[in-house]
Amino acid sequence: MVSGMNRGGVPLPGEHEVDLSLPDRALVDAMASGVVTALGGPAALTDLQRVLVRALFHSMTGFDVDVDTPALDARGFAEALGHRNEAFRVRVLQITILCALVVRPLSSATVARLDEVAAQLSVGEGMLTVARDFAEGSLGLAAVDFERNGYTSGWDQQQRTELHTSTTLRQAWESATDDPALAARWQALETLPEGTLGRRITEFYRARGFEYPGLPGSAPPLLAQHDWVHVLADYGSRVESELEVFAFIARANDDPRGFSLLAMVVSLFETGYLATGAGLFEAFPGQLAQAGVATRLADAMRRGALVAGSVDFMNLDWFTLADVQVEELRARFGIVPKSADAVAAGSVGPWEPGGISPFQFGHGQARAAANGVPYESFGASLE
Repeated sequence: MVSGMNRGGVPLPGEHEVDLSLPDRALVDAMASGVVTALGGPAALTDLQRVLVRALFHSMTGFDVDVDTPALDARGFAEALGHRNEAFRVRVLQITILCALVVRPLSSATVARLDEVAAQLSVGEGMLTVARDFAEGSLGLAAVDFERNGYTSGWDQQQRTELHTSTTLRQAWESATDDPALAARWQALETLPEGTLGRRITEFYRARGFEYPGLPGSAPPLLAQHDWVHVLADYGSRVESELEVFAFIARANDDPRGFSLLAMVVSLFETGYLATGAGLFEAFPGQLAQAGVATRLADAMRRGALVAGSVDFMNLDWFTLADVQVEELRARFGIVPKSADAVAAGSVGPWEPGGISPFQFGHGQARAAANGVPYESFGASLE
């Protein structure tokens, strides 16, 4: 994010001019019109963009919007937000960028409109650089710019003691596959009481045949941080659930750089602009376009926005919370239930039918057989 910019745009309000009230119908309509115009207007919207815009505004504001509303140019868009502070404007800009990033190819004209919206809002967002890379076909550079401009910019593991690795990681998404002490810390969670977060995360791993961090074949320790959120926020482990988890994580964190995590998984699991990401994920395009997934992602953002305060779920020492019951932690963090719309759209938890992928189910069974123990899914099953 580029903070406090004013390139001839609508200036940020003074301390006593800021409007912190919930957006009303008129402002929501103006924002929806501004977003749609930035995407090229109603006629240019893809089917996914139409569904996504509607879902995001419904979940985040409670209002249903018409994506065929009259055009509102970047200046009018910004003027409608004239009394809104920097944080609010950045969030609106991020929603606009998100809706642009679900299209491949992304046009240079769309990126130019996004740049103009940012300029008129007098704010910035690092993912604009990534969008520009995508439009220019510079996909390798885009991968680099995710690191330069996103959540992991300025990575320093000396400040990331919550990962509990025995050696310093040189890069954010670096693996730690020969760290017996780290693996033992994870394995010890198996002895915690039933229903605690730590016990449940080990069950999550064992059902799917995942290796604990510190062992060969394990996920990078930083990426493993998001696995706890699967359990805490009640999201399954199929690819479309990854979109929900990272939408929740990104919106719960007031640091706008968290948005890059959501932009990353959209670029992996919808457009395929990124071939790999987070040290483990591989591209699997078309997931957000599946029926109901946009609704699920939007609801995950709503739930993230409603957590108590700002929480960086990728930067928690989960081991200090491991002995607490999951339900108690949900109350502590202010994690609200999923909406009825999200559940109807197919959002499931890790212990429900459809909450585990066929590969994970089979891998868990194979791992159990190799270890000479009965397979236990802990309730997870295929649809």
